[in-house]
Amino acid sequence: MKAIAIIPARMGSSRFPGKPLAKIHGIPMVGHCYYRTQMCKELFNTYVATCDKVIYDYIKSIGGNAVMTSNVHERASDRTAEAMLKIEADIGEKVDIVVLVQGDEPMVTPEMIEQSLKPFKSDKEINVVNLMADMQTVLEFENPSEVKVVVNKYSEALYFSREGIPSRKKGFDSVPMLKQVCIIPFKRDYLLKFNNMHETDLERIESVDMMRVLENGEKVHMVKTEAKSFSVDTEEELIFVEKQMVNDPLISQYKTDNG
Repeated sequence: MKAIAIIPARMGSSRFPGKPLAKIHGIPMVGHCYYRTQMCKELFNTYVATCDKVIYDYIKSIGGNAVMTSNVHERASDRTAEAMLKIEADIGEKVDIVVLVQGDEPMVTPEMIEQSLKPFKSDKEINVVNLMADMQTVLEFENPSEVKVVVNKYSEALYFSREGIPSRKKGFDSVPMLKQVCIIPFKRDYLLKFNNMHETDLERIESVDMMRVLENGEKVHMVKTEAKSFSVDTEEELIFVEKQMVNDPLISQYKTDNG
């Protein structure tokens, strides 16, 4: 099984412009994502896909792999698919799995990538996998920046929302509080199929790409991770994540062509 990781990143975030190059402990956030993802030994290679030359140049400066893509993409999956096809043309063969790692997940670990790939080895019917993790506080549960998910007993997603689901308003103080972690491996052909599906109503309402899969009657397999990870959508969240990454053991293992 040949798997590659692609990290889509662009400077034009509406909530946090320039986010990929915002520094955490002196290293741009997209650099953390790249260094940590490429540590996964199950990956053939790791790439950053971007429409911004400043990101491209930064990744190249640290000895990384970068692919320039169109600047018209609105969805990370579209940018990822374009990059995948360019990579395949370059290496002269098709890949089997593409792991989409969002560029605002600076706490990703190689073990998380491994966890996300494992289901493909045992179930040939699985086309797309998402990681999920427990939320520790009601504040996090009610934060619209965090995508919540509810699953069935087979670890398949039932629904994704930016609202707190399931409801805590019926007298239940304790409910499953699970969030989507944006490490999303696709089978190669399914990524192309996904991008050819029309955007769906609930996908637009929730602003969650995976709703497109569910609304088309297909399955998203969820994998629980115990790893602690927080995405970054605002400058406040950047400060929070920087505190979480104090003494992070992986940072000392980053290797570049420069040192």
